[in-house]
Amino acid sequence: MDSILFVFKLIVLVFSVVIHEISHGFVAERFGDPTARRAGRLTLNPIKHIDLFGSIILPLLMAIIPGGVVFGWAKPVPINPRNFRNPDRDTAIVSAAGPLSNITLAFVFGIFIRILSAGPITNWSTALIGLFSIIVITNSALAIFNLVPIPPLDGSGVLFAFLPSSMYGVRRFLEQYGVIIFFAFVFFGFDLIIPIILWVFRMFSGILV
Repeated sequence: MDSILFVFKLIVLVFSVVIHEISHGFVAERFGDPTARRAGRLTLNPIKHIDLFGSIILPLLMAIIPGGVVFGWAKPVPINPRNFRNPDRDTAIVSAAGPLSNITLAFVFGIFIRILSAGPITNWSTALIGLFSIIVITNSALAIFNLVPIPPLDGSGVLFAFLPSSMYGVRRFLEQYGVIIFFAFVFFGFDLIIPIILWVFRMFSGILV
């Protein structure tokens, strides 16, 4: 049963990150950048989006941790801001599109959970609530994690669009050391956003955790 549940969590994770990345590409294309489509990345085929570490190794490592959330990411969809009509604004919107797609998924399945919880409690409804809860918590985690303002996460794209020129040094520092800060956050700072993830989960699903 545990192995079946892990496979389901992995499937949810993979398709959630695929939808996340496709959302970046579609919005970028609306703003005049066809890079993602030309690279063949506007597809639901997960093979096109799999990142060796983020999509395979990290989820397996996190699955070993008792009670741990199966978590990871996909290869970023290629974006060329030079094709945007308003680079700063459009980059911020494209960056936000991925997390917003995950928030939307979490919201929709949270509504399903509330509907099921309001009806008669059966084995089927209990099972569906459990499965839908995985979808909500996974997408809540993806959204909140990606909004952290550290390159290459989406939050940095939003931050840089509104960062005043007087704080260019902050942007330069984050761009230069972003990868190091990113992995330090993944392994040592992820617990900091868990309360926010759980709050979003409770807000959408109505389930107290």
